Amino acid sequence: MAGAVAMAGRGSSVRRIAVIGGGPGGLYAAALLKRLDPDREVTVFERNAPDDTFGFGVVLSDETLGGIEHADPEVYRALSREFVRWDTIDIVHRGRVHTSGGHGFAALGRRRLLEILHERCAGLGVDLRFRTLAPPAAELAAHHDLVIAADGVHSATRVAHADAFGPRITEHRNRYIWLAADFAFDAFRFEIAETPYGVMQVHGYPYAADASTVIVEMREEVWRAAGLDTCDAAESTARCAKFFTEALDGRPLHGNRSSWLAFRTVTNSRWSHGNTVLIGDAAHTAHFSIGSGTKLAVEDALALAACVEEQPDLPAALAAYEAERRPIVASTQRAAAASLRWFEELATYAEQPPRRFAFNLLTRSRRVTHDNLRLRDASFTAAVEEEFGCPPGTPPMFTPFRLRGLELRNRVVVSPMDMYSATDGLPGDFHLVHLGARALGGAGLVMTEMVCVSPEGRITPGCTGLWNTEQAAGWRRITDFVHTSAPGAAIGVQLGHSGRKGSTKLMWEGIDQPLERGNWPLMAASSLPYVPGVNQVPAELDRAGLDAVREQFVAAARRAASSGFDLLELHCAHGYLLSGFLSPLTNHRTDAYGGPLENRLRFPLQVFDAVREVWPEERPMTVRISATDWAEGGTDAADAITIARAFAEHGADAIDVSTGQVVPDERPEYGRSYQTPYADRIRNTVDVPVIAVGAISSWDDVNSLLLAGRADLCALARPHLYDPHWTLHAAAEQGYSGPGAPWPLPYGAGSRTPPTGRTDAPKPRLTLG
Repeated sequence: MAGAVAMAGRGSSVRRIAVIGGGPGGLYAAALLKRLDPDREVTVFERNAPDDTFGFGVVLSDETLGGIEHADPEVYRALSREFVRWDTIDIVHRGRVHTSGGHGFAALGRRRLLEILHERCAGLGVDLRFRTLAPPAAELAAHHDLVIAADGVHSATRVAHADAFGPRITEHRNRYIWLAADFAFDAFRFEIAETPYGVMQVHGYPYAADASTVIVEMREEVWRAAGLDTCDAAESTARCAKFFTEALDGRPLHGNRSSWLAFRTVTNSRWSHGNTVLIGDAAHTAHFSIGSGTKLAVEDALALAACVEEQPDLPAALAAYEAERRPIVASTQRAAAASLRWFEELATYAEQPPRRFAFNLLTRSRRVTHDNLRLRDASFTAAVEEEFGCPPGTPPMFTPFRLRGLELRNRVVVSPMDMYSATDGLPGDFHLVHLGARALGGAGLVMTEMVCVSPEGRITPGCTGLWNTEQAAGWRRITDFVHTSAPGAAIGVQLGHSGRKGSTKLMWEGIDQPLERGNWPLMAASSLPYVPGVNQVPAELDRAGLDAVREQFVAAARRAASSGFDLLELHCAHGYLLSGFLSPLTNHRTDAYGGPLENRLRFPLQVFDAVREVWPEERPMTVRISATDWAEGGTDAADAITIARAFAEHGADAIDVSTGQVVPDERPEYGRSYQTPYADRIRNTVDVPVIAVGAISSWDDVNSLLLAGRADLCALARPHLYDPHWTLHAAAEQGYSGPGAPWPLPYGAGSRTPPTGRTDAPKPRLTLG
């Protein structure tokens, strides 16, 4: 009885509710809150008429529908009667149609969705006020217990209280228009048109037995070149129908107050202010190419209503709502951002082989992967693998790859990871065991940590080096072990100089913090400390200093060659010395090595050329770059292409594409595989292989990136710390036992997953009460 009383008290303090905006999110929140407590007074303010709506069809996922079914079966049943369902995607490019099945979609007309929600709200007693502009949120908040701002991407509530919500709005480069056709596509259709003005694309899907949504999208420069910027709505609609006449079978398109838009990504630091809360597009947006706007708004409404009901008071409810929804929304926005960028860069993929292009499109958001696409449509995935060149039964990651005279047995790289475990730069037993274990673990290429070219080029006192013969002998011991005990594995050395980021403590003692004693002088492109007031001010390299550093790299490269390394990587990333020349945030020079990017490239290229000259001709040389500084005014993706192209023209065999760590106030967009779009863009713009890095954590990610043509090799760091045999285990988990992942003979007995506890116990047949 006490539990029942406690339950009845939940949410009871929220009696009067105002909802600003009568879209799906606002209406559904109103219906749920009224259904949970019929005595509540719930008012919805909608400035448009009941039958006004924008757009045409909306797509809802099975996950969202499951939440609706659980929360309000009546709404679910009404929606289910209206849905158009299909499970295939057609990708049309250069006259070829590639179909992938097993995806599962449900859609209905936006107008019909609103009608169902209107009917449900009216039946529950919600006060629906159409053609009524809502009073300001602050005014409503004074007379209501809860104000729900569901007023869309241009939210007046968010604008009025920007200081509290902390909005950040990013407008993107593509233009798009929502249109419709009076027939139903038989699949979700992506069609690419290569016009005299540039590449255009259609996103089309059915939402009724006789109607489809047709979104036409293109880069802004294409839109302008085609003259669409000067067309009215009717002319734009007619011209779009002509661009995609084959997809439409000559039939017309029509609009509904349609206009050309640039997508705006909305984020907010906070979603609530006092008793006012944002939901749906007012709080966050995600690009339409992953079909998430209505889905997110409806899920927000579900979560908000549940939290109001479950929590003891409104502040706790709003905090719980945001805590529950923010991680989910952030994940969706990351996927949407990846999809959005893919369509912005669509022209760079036009020359891909046809099936690779289709696979690339399907996996663009990183939510669909090689493994789950194989489950959905095994025949389509097998065709993509065959086009890639996978022998039967061989996952893409276990196909070989050649760099100059070095053939790697698979596409897995153990990424360079600083271990800070050397004494006076000398690699010891720790490095032998660390690198030897990863080589025995099956990776095609094992990279050392950044090996410093001079004592003053170290990051910490624990960094390894190659500035003397004793260190070279220490490295020779390690390469000999790899080549004799892990035959087929290659080992590469990464050469670098710390620049302004040197003379610091070991990572676990205080990352980037200066030593308490024993500091050495620093040098850099410019006299700018890494953290002002914390790190020491480096000396700007003069002519003699530049020459000396170049010769240190050359001498280290000679020692690396004699030490038996198979590959050499020049470290031009992460804010270290050579990276410091490349970034405008760290290079303020006024001589021939500063100013425009062409000048900032000069010294790193001179070092590269000098090293390449002494590095054996048959052995490959790669360059690691930071493709973005994640900071305003720093290196960006366009600069990265210029940098990659310059090194490729000077003979780099591959570009290892990392990001950031150049300035301390960076703002990375973390997430799964978050750095790979930069590798993707370089690979598909510059004629050079790339190594992708950055939160690649699964063999499924590796296979997906390779098949989509976003990378040639994949470098993984933390997974190899967690599991030195990550590559061999990836092979075992995929049922692969070929030449791309041979188990060392002494380890052969471990090539099968060990048995666990008993799982075949008899199941109970009866339950007796």
